[in-house]
Amino acid sequence: MAIKRFIAGVGIGLALGYVLRPSLERERLTPERALKEVKKTASQAFAISGSWIHMLPETIERNHISYEVYRGGLSTTTAEGTVQYEFFVDTKTGALLDLQLA
Repeated sequence: MAIKRFIAGVGIGLALGYVLRPSLERERLTPERALKEVKKTASQAFAISGSWIHMLPETIERNHISYEVYRGGLSTTTAEGTVQYEFFVDTKTGALLDLQLA
């Protein structure tokens, strides 16, 4: 009887782990995914020639609200030359919080 309960418990645990895994993994975007989303958004307005992103998140405060963000940058080429932009992207939603000239 005890072995059946043990096997049932292990089976339930594995099933729950399989079902909950995707939602637990979506808790934070990877830096690569966040950079891809920023480039997708910015490419509508700029011709992007280069980009970078910090791999470790940092905390910033905007309007008395704390955000966990990735810091990164974009390079664009214009008639005047290369223009550098710096951005902050939310680690949970992928929302571009700030984009400004560097």
